[in-house]
Amino acid sequence: MNRDEIRVMVTGVGGGGNGEQLVKALRLARTNYRIIGADITPLSKGLFLTDERVILPPATAPEYLDALMRVCREKRIDALFTGSEPELKRVAAVQDEIRAAGVFLPMNPQSVIETCMDKSKTMAFLAENGFSYPETVPVRGVEDLTRVRAFPVVLKPSIGGGGSANTFIAQSPDELRLFGEWMLRAYPEFIVQRYVGNAGCEYTVGVLCGMDGALINSIAVKKNILSALSCRMKIKSRFSDELLVISSGITQGAIGRYPDVTAQCEAIALALGARSAINIQLRFVDGKAVIFEINPRYSGTSSFRAIVGYNEPDVMIRKHLLGETIEPGFPYEEGVILRGLDEVFVPAKELSGLGE
Repeated sequence: MNRDEIRVMVTGVGGGGNGEQLVKALRLARTNYRIIGADITPLSKGLFLTDERVILPPATAPEYLDALMRVCREKRIDALFTGSEPELKRVAAVQDEIRAAGVFLPMNPQSVIETCMDKSKTMAFLAENGFSYPETVPVRGVEDLTRVRAFPVVLKPSIGGGGSANTFIAQSPDELRLFGEWMLRAYPEFIVQRYVGNAGCEYTVGVLCGMDGALINSIAVKKNILSALSCRMKIKSRFSDELLVISSGITQGAIGRYPDVTAQCEAIALALGARSAINIQLRFVDGKAVIFEINPRYSGTSSFRAIVGYNEPDVMIRKHLLGETIEPGFPYEEGVILRGLDEVFVPAKELSGLGE
């Protein structure tokens, strides 16, 4: 393709999540993008960071895919990125149809998405391939809780649970049963994982593979999870002088290559068969990356990766749509990323007509 302007649609741009992060990353690129933002509500901050705005039905709606394809045709979309997990799952099942319509869709295979969206399947994959992970017990009934032998542990949903929602720390069998019974009322299944490491050894790692499965690059953030914005929960440990900490979905910290950590994550991405971006959540303990979650999508840290020169959506478009040569392991800056809150004022007249 040789065109002055590349038309890119990003869905799920509201709520400060992955979609908005992708928009910000594309804005930082030197490539000339016209960004079409989509969300389910006009009251979406991310819509007002884009050049054109579209309202789509929820991903669970029967008409979602037809509406998405119609917008792709009418807006002459060159590349499509899904910015929410419900859309990722829905679009994953029709990747071939979307690409057949002439839209570049840099997304992992459905098999990778299905494995990583279910934490029980993720842990099984890690076990089968010899990678490190916390001792994990799937729970479908109260009787399964008796299989948990050591504490402290973390209870979390097997599917979903973004930003560590509905995640608990238990330090005794009584606490395990209390939280476990609550979880079973909310979910058909959840997992219990051994709490490993400490608050100072948690990382989020991005690994980017091309659509041919070849490794392009990786990057890591050593997370500061004790800051108020990045901490979901912290309690005093009964087993040591340390705090037991669960991070939120808002990552900040030191960003860089961290080769001892990223090399292990690159091996995981290649074993999975990744064909796009994946994000691995881990604690680095005794020289091993102990994996507790893999997200088969672009990251909630995409924009500040782009700030240091690691711009995943731009790299994928330039490599596969524009035919540019991308150097594997290309250089980027290292430093510290700090995050806060920002605001957008939208005049009433700009809201008029959206969602009608």
